Amino acid sequence: MSYINPSMGSGSRTARRTMEFGRTYVVRPKGKHQATMVWLHGLGDNGSSSSQLLESLALPNIKWICPTAPTRPVAILGGFPCTAWFDGAELSDDNTNDLEGLEVSVAHIANLLSTEPADVKVGIGGFSMGAATALYSATCFAHGKYGNGNPYPVNLRAVIGLSGWLPGSRNVRNKIEGSHEAARCAASLPILLCHGKCDEVVPYRYGERASYVLSSAGFRNLQFKGYDGIGHYTVPREMDEVCNWLTARLSLEGVRLDDRFVLLVAVGLRSWLSEPDANLLDHLFCDLAPLSDR
Repeated sequence: MSYINPSMGSGSRTARRTMEFGRTYVVRPKGKHQATMVWLHGLGDNGSSSSQLLESLALPNIKWICPTAPTRPVAILGGFPCTAWFDGAELSDDNTNDLEGLEVSVAHIANLLSTEPADVKVGIGGFSMGAATALYSATCFAHGKYGNGNPYPVNLRAVIGLSGWLPGSRNVRNKIEGSHEAARCAASLPILLCHGKCDEVVPYRYGERASYVLSSAGFRNLQFKGYDGIGHYTVPREMDEVCNWLTARLSLEGVRLDDRFVLLVAVGLRSWLSEPDANLLDHLFCDLAPLSDR
């Protein structure tokens, strides 16, 4: 899918920039559709790996949209081309060398959410560079517009950043403090930040600084969790935290404990059955979720 940056008018100092985004993967909700989250992968990854992780989470009422970033030369990798939401010569929370590329991605993500039903809550999450893009999206939401002045079109209800940083952090406070409406939006947006204390790719201090800058700017509904002994990757207890946080913040209907127990027994039994019997078992448990989807 191609996407043209809405900020690039005829008077821009750069030519109109078109990005070719990769394939978007969707994980359908297994229960009632109450929320939709866009999940953004890290540098060099793709939406497929994100969808495989998210499909295993105990969040049956969330639809996950997992886009793939454009493939572009990345300066921090010596110009090597790979999937990236934006470019940058170095890892820096103040670095806005590729603000144009970042805003093209942020606009593409908002566009993915803009067609969701009005009664469905929407949010953005991501890992590493995906987390950085999600956090920048949060500042655009609070500010009510992109850096170029065009309106931000989505009412975000949750933002998650795992092992990430906040691009353009030095400008966040000025954006929010200059507007009563921006301050209100910032204060109302739940944000979860998680970071491994042994992260050698995006050091822990970047997560700490993102938390400090956002909190200082008025994002009061923010939770920051550090994990001892964890590097630049996710672990089950971190994803459990994500599940619990989303369930609480989005007021999701959870799967009852007795339902989970029945499903676990049924899934174990299914592997021993013939295909016709397995299909019958799926039919019997269709009110919980098709076992073949788990």
